[in-house]
Amino acid sequence: MSENSPRPDDPECPGKPGETTESSRRSALLKAGALQNAILNSANFSIIATDEKGIIQLFNVGAERMLGYRAEEVVNRVRPSDMHDPHEVHARATALSLELDTPIAPGFEALAFKASRGIEDIYELTYICKDGSWFPAIISITALRDDYGDIIGYLLIGTDNSVRKRVEQQLNEAVDAAEKANQAKTDFISSMSHELRTPLNAILGFAQLVESGTPVPTPTQQRSIGQILKAGWYLLELINEILDLALIESGKLTLSGEPVSLTEVLAECRAMVEPQAQQRGIGMVFAQLESPRYVKADRTRLKQVLINLLFNAIKYNQRGGHVTVVCTLRANDVVRISVRDTGPGLMPAQLAQLFQPFNRLGQESGTEEGTGIGLVVTQRLVHLMGGQIGVDSTPGVGSVFWVEMALTEAPQQAELGTLPVDPPWPEAASGMPQHTLLYVEDNPANLELVEQIIERRADMRLLGAADASLGIEFARVYQPEVILMDINLPGISGVEALKILRADPATAHIPVIALSANAVPRDIQKGLEAGFFNYLTKPIKVVQLMEAVDAALQVAETTSGPAAHQESA
Repeated sequence: MSENSPRPDDPECPGKPGETTESSRRSALLKAGALQNAILNSANFSIIATDEKGIIQLFNVGAERMLGYRAEEVVNRVRPSDMHDPHEVHARATALSLELDTPIAPGFEALAFKASRGIEDIYELTYICKDGSWFPAIISITALRDDYGDIIGYLLIGTDNSVRKRVEQQLNEAVDAAEKANQAKTDFISSMSHELRTPLNAILGFAQLVESGTPVPTPTQQRSIGQILKAGWYLLELINEILDLALIESGKLTLSGEPVSLTEVLAECRAMVEPQAQQRGIGMVFAQLESPRYVKADRTRLKQVLINLLFNAIKYNQRGGHVTVVCTLRANDVVRISVRDTGPGLMPAQLAQLFQPFNRLGQESGTEEGTGIGLVVTQRLVHLMGGQIGVDSTPGVGSVFWVEMALTEAPQQAELGTLPVDPPWPEAASGMPQHTLLYVEDNPANLELVEQIIERRADMRLLGAADASLGIEFARVYQPEVILMDINLPGISGVEALKILRADPATAHIPVIALSANAVPRDIQKGLEAGFFNYLTKPIKVVQLMEAVDAALQVAETTSGPAAHQESA
């Protein structure tokens, strides 16, 4: 290096460290100033700074654009609280007073109280513009402090919340509309279910009576009656499936989660489906469980799931084929229930469409009846019970439908052993006193049907009343042991009639059985909660009706009404 060359540490050297540091500092200050100006001049945010008393000292371009005031109109003149809806400011002061257990005055104190205590505060209030218009704003407020920690003012940064509010309102309106549509659909289906069940009750009820009546029908008549019953029960099945699907989709189907014995449920399902399998020449194989197993499920709905899978395995099987039911333990305390058939199997394209509603996978022109709803309901019921459902199928070999459910502990009151056998109808002994039943029903066909059912019991007699008012009077005068009550009655409903009967000491002891076409689960639950002894749905199943009546009679024998007291006296 020559003597005339400048040294790096020479003060006059252009590249000396001191000059570079100073240049960087000036550049940083310029950038910070530009950034500060960009923030203050932003049209998307209202930036308002106040002194320690809340008087506005800075009012940026964004605040001017949003609120319509010029800075000179508000600086050193007003507080931000003066630009808010006074009712909202007052409400905020009241709410904060309760929250912080200290009196807070309406005004700027209500806006700045938390910030003055070092508490982060973001709130939503309505801004009132110069022209009288308004808009909702989200505001963040921070206390400004000097080097000694003393408050010298407040900084309020606000954004227009109109768009989000509008979207929220539209969303809420859409949700309300959807809920109303769901409710309307549920009410419509409930009403249609009632209207369809009422004539079905007469069709199936009288057909059952003719089938089991005296003299015994001829073989030709038996075949005709069989067709009537088959068509009627099938129509009832369709009504139930559509009702179930609608309730599931509306989210109003409630399920219980309780320990359910697989041994018992499978035995009950087998008893229900085996007669159909025998008629079609289908063999049934139910593998025995090595030890009792319990799953967490809704017992009624689990049976519905398994019966649907078993019926399908029988329906779509080949004659002389077989259905095999196997239970296998999986990892994580899960049991898989598999239903295997020897039918034609399913192609991959059919498997992809299997759980679509009203899709019968090309079976529409076949001989088997169906709607394509059953498997959809089955899948959704399984999912609602916390389980999984699936299928494995090989064309030409058969299909395996499986359901996986979580295992659980046995209930303490569970009794192991064989299932109880349904008791036969009790025979009337010679000289047995007659029991009086009262049936409150406005439909003549339904009344006649129950009359013919009761006529087969020598130990019973039936009184009929066409409306609730007459039924209440009959109950007071004749003191029946059991009352059968329709729900949809002219004038006073069956539920109101029950309340009147319960409030009267002369009739409060009489068991009342609801017999209604209102078959929606919520209607059944409401009926039982209202105090009905039992709730039976139409169409009437004769055996089920008589079992319910006998159970009510047993209860009636343990109670005594005023009439009984008079006789004993």
